Amino acid sequence: MSDEKLTIRCRENGPLVIPAKLLRIVDHLGNEFAIPEGKENVALCRCGASKSKPFCDGSHRACAFVAAELAPTPPSA
Repeated sequence: MSDEKLTIRCRENGPLVIPAKLLRIVDHLGNEFAIPEGKENVALCRCGASKSKPFCDGSHRACAFVAAELAPTPPSA
């Protein structure tokens, strides 16, 4: 098992972006979603408006989705 941690990037007012090579997405029945060949990253919908859920199709721009969460700033040493 790799010591590499999976990094999920929260795009400001947009999707969750995840490296495709580390990803397998399944539905509630265990069926796997196909990830397009050659994709370096996969964007997952957070706004709920995508017509290709669980993937982002850019609908967050039209529905004025707002999500700009920031991780806590580490304490100063």
